[in-house]
Amino acid sequence: MTRFQAIGRPTPLLDGRERVTGQLRYAPDLSLPGMVHGRFVTSPYPHARIVAVDKTTALSFPGVVAVLTADDLPDIPPDNRPHLLLARGRVIFPGQPVALVLAETAAAAADAIELVLVDYEPLPAAATITELLAPGAPLVWPGGKPGDTGEAAAHGADVATGGEERGEPSNIGNQNSYQRGNIEDGLTEADIIVERHFTIPFVHHSYLETQATIVMPDPLSGGATVWTSTQAPFPVREGVANVLGVRETDVRVIATPVGGGFGGKYELYQPLAALVARVVGRPVKLVLTRQEDMAAANPAPASQFHLKLGGTHDGKITALWADIKFDEGCYPGFHGIAAFLLGSAYQIPNLLINFTSVLSFKPSVGAYRAPGAVQAFYALESTLDDLARQLNLDPLTLRQKYASLTGDPMANGRPWSKIGLHEVLETVQQHPAWVNREQARAQGRGIGVAVGGWPGGVEPSSATCLLEKDGLIELRIGWVDLTGTAVGFQLLAAEAFGVSPERVRVVAGDTATSSFAGSTGGSKATYMIGPSVIQAAQAARAQTLEIAGQMFEADPADLEIVNGAVQVRGVPDKQITLKEIAQKTMQFGSRYAPVVGQGRYANTTNSPGFCAQLAEVSVDEETGQVLVHRLVLVQDVGQVINPLTLRGQIVGGAMQGVGFALYEGLVYGENGQLLTGSWMDYTVPNFAQAVGQIEVVTVEVASEHGPYGAKGAGEPPIIATAAAIANAIRDATGKRVTDLPMTPPRVLAVLQADSVSSQ
Repeated sequence: MTRFQAIGRPTPLLDGRERVTGQLRYAPDLSLPGMVHGRFVTSPYPHARIVAVDKTTALSFPGVVAVLTADDLPDIPPDNRPHLLLARGRVIFPGQPVALVLAETAAAAADAIELVLVDYEPLPAAATITELLAPGAPLVWPGGKPGDTGEAAAHGADVATGGEERGEPSNIGNQNSYQRGNIEDGLTEADIIVERHFTIPFVHHSYLETQATIVMPDPLSGGATVWTSTQAPFPVREGVANVLGVRETDVRVIATPVGGGFGGKYELYQPLAALVARVVGRPVKLVLTRQEDMAAANPAPASQFHLKLGGTHDGKITALWADIKFDEGCYPGFHGIAAFLLGSAYQIPNLLINFTSVLSFKPSVGAYRAPGAVQAFYALESTLDDLARQLNLDPLTLRQKYASLTGDPMANGRPWSKIGLHEVLETVQQHPAWVNREQARAQGRGIGVAVGGWPGGVEPSSATCLLEKDGLIELRIGWVDLTGTAVGFQLLAAEAFGVSPERVRVVAGDTATSSFAGSTGGSKATYMIGPSVIQAAQAARAQTLEIAGQMFEADPADLEIVNGAVQVRGVPDKQITLKEIAQKTMQFGSRYAPVVGQGRYANTTNSPGFCAQLAEVSVDEETGQVLVHRLVLVQDVGQVINPLTLRGQIVGGAMQGVGFALYEGLVYGENGQLLTGSWMDYTVPNFAQAVGQIEVVTVEVASEHGPYGAKGAGEPPIIATAAAIANAIRDATGKRVTDLPMTPPRVLAVLQADSVSSQ
């Protein structure tokens, strides 16, 4: 077993003190001289023609600088959501920005938006997937569907999708399907076919900090400097440069600390803010209110799953048929990966899985931690559990029998790279909570298990490692530390250079001061940037030893680094400190060049991560209230880099899974209006609703490509939670709840039904 000096040590966040004491400055905390504040005038309609906009009264309001509409901005084709800018001619979702009020203060802007009068002519709109796909349905894009941002690849959710084949426009965004074997033969062979319908609502990211951007225009280059809460500074730079019509290097994006992202903070309103700043010639600050963010950001999509799973009395799974539809709002999304995952986790001989993305009169959706996977595994794992029960089989044993192994074909026929699905299932099987499950059942509780997996994202990266004059190792990376990856990089660099982590300083650069390092999302920051960090640190170490070797007139291979000094191996009295070496490389007339190590890495091989979860719940049969007493989270992480932040990732992901399972959902009325537009109406789990006991168990199936074997850990922990809780409810009550969230009224209705599909 490999012994490490640095990695594997529980290490607190590098900026933890600043975070908990309120000293860390987020985008909304920043201010620039001459800055104006922007507030949106938004549409109350899901679909309407804009007849006229009267700015007169608002412009006379004290402090108002300008009121802008689409007529004041370049007519950029709305080929993706960040290019939608301000509504031009018509609105296509409630909450869509129609005008932007700019004022000297945020308060003045908030007051003045009430004075902008917009005359609308309401147009027909459809609300449900069924209505949107019906013949003659009102079209979101009558002239043909627009494109997308290419964000799918950044999350590891990029799968082949085909456009609609019919000649006339419709509300179909894109479609894809997967097939293996013969579905009709598989269903015919089955002794039992379990058929289920599932619905999952839109879910908001519920980050503490809303979407926030500040832009300072550059009148000389035509570019801008952008301070923004984003997970993707380089894609934002590209998007802003595109709308401004300048070179990317004329735009500088400074990613501020992100007050919660979860996939929702890539590129959204930054291009609009940049155009507005150019128009008014002043810095512009645009910070969405909570209501604006919930109505007009980019939530997780709503979806419908119709599954048929066939099996035989001797324990064989013969067929999986699925029809999946996602409501992805007003732009085509990238959630076709749900179909891919549905057909890849288990080796079922006969498959037919169809996916349809549906365009609707709602805001476009974005990534939400494992986009599409939560929904897919909730449906799959619930149906699989019911099949096991109807065949009188142990649900864990059935999963182990059909779970995919390394090299097995995925839904697209390509082989799985190295995965640990069997290892996490075996670990759950041996866990006391599963071994002693009858004790929990004797207390009237239910036990449920489920798995979830994520293929993992890939993206090129680079890093720079310097030996500074104070003797510290400085690591410079152009990435965003969303979840504590900075401390992980500190440990990786320390391990590679051969110093203690305290001697490594990590600097997050911006697009003008650091080379490309990719976006933070898709469970790939450590996986993709880590190798670049190791390369850079190893290169810097080699340069340091080369310099010391010249000083000692010794072979660098005979040198070692101990306690911040280079010494001849076995001769500790002959040494020179790293500080002394650095100083000799940074003085006039020196014969030694500065120590600057470069790392660059590009890998196209995903490193999938799987998480198996066990939930123990009780259900109040008089109220439908579900209490989660215990969650056991078993996750393959490849190699533990920092146990402290890793546990935070896994527990945090599972708690978001609890939100999906029991509490969260954006609700739209029949007229398309958002009915849950604030945290007074939209329930996010709090401490009183938290799980009684959470246990994290890590499994290490080393990645062949990750840093020291590590793989991404952010996505997998959210995926299985809703299914595990649903299966535990089924175990406790004998009833299957098929609609999320499983709120008390919804659970009670199922409990009180005379007959349910699960019986």
